[in-house]
Amino acid sequence: MQQRPAPRLARELSPIGLGTWQLGADWGEVSEQDALAVLRASADAGVTLFDTADVYGDGRSEALIGAFLAERTADRADAGITVATKMGRRLPQEPANYTAEHFAEWTRRSRLNLGVDRLDLVQLHCPPSAVIDDDATYDALDALVAEGSIAAYGVSVETSAQALAAIKRPNVANVQIIVNPFRLKPLDAVLPAAADAGVAILARVPLASGLLSGKYSAETTFAENDHRSYNRDGSAFDQGETFSGVDFATGLAAVRELEAALPQGVSLPAATLAWIAALPGVTTVIPGARNVRQAEANAAAGRLLEDGTDLTAFDTAVREVYDRLLRAEIHPRW
Repeated sequence: MQQRPAPRLARELSPIGLGTWQLGADWGEVSEQDALAVLRASADAGVTLFDTADVYGDGRSEALIGAFLAERTADRADAGITVATKMGRRLPQEPANYTAEHFAEWTRRSRLNLGVDRLDLVQLHCPPSAVIDDDATYDALDALVAEGSIAAYGVSVETSAQALAAIKRPNVANVQIIVNPFRLKPLDAVLPAAADAGVAILARVPLASGLLSGKYSAETTFAENDHRSYNRDGSAFDQGETFSGVDFATGLAAVRELEAALPQGVSLPAATLAWIAALPGVTTVIPGARNVRQAEANAAAGRLLEDGTDLTAFDTAVREVYDRLLRAEIHPRW
């Protein structure tokens, strides 16, 4: 898979990465064997970015990545994989908890989970806006870089306003934000600002929690411990993280229209991932996977970019469907 520069990371990243929330928790059970198989299949297909967080399975996702790195090479830092983890949700999401002491504690735990001396990239995990706006936040992060605990840092955000605030900070290496056909607001200002600043954009929730897989119907149900069952109303965490905040029935209607605009022989998830990855300003798209088949299919979407597959009709449909069915509800919120 062709690689893309991430200037402030001083690294190159694959346009299709791997999100590993599914390997931790909140998506139903994934065995250790299946999780490691997903990591292996992704890396073998050319994926060079794994995104995780210290709270995914209370560190399980990080530990599984650490086990994969250990089997891939004796020097985990030389496995050819950039691991982006996140921190900040081990305590209540209150500005007072975002301290230098907690940052040091959280990053130490992540280093142990991953089995590395220095973390490639640490992102604040959707913190309150007050944390993103506070100079002390970046002073503490800069200190971790200076001492060698982390190589770089970024911010995972919920809103475009938060993304724009983070991009203005000179040492922010990346911003992670939801970008998909159901979430187009970042195209207005965030992606251009990031491109101008040399800030990498990691596009998360690219398939809208599976809605854009095209496999769901009104009769689809999810496990009790799956956030797609318990967080549709945002009662557990930001509603935008579940189906991108889109009403399930409305999302199904939008999917049916997008499927009619697909290039011949191209699936909806493949077209969606390629479309996001082709957006100016996007560095890497980070879909999740629960099994090898999904991991390989996600990585294969990168070939659509290399093959020059024409997504013009799909792009037109995405924008028209968004304007007609989703913009009024989604655009003002995130």
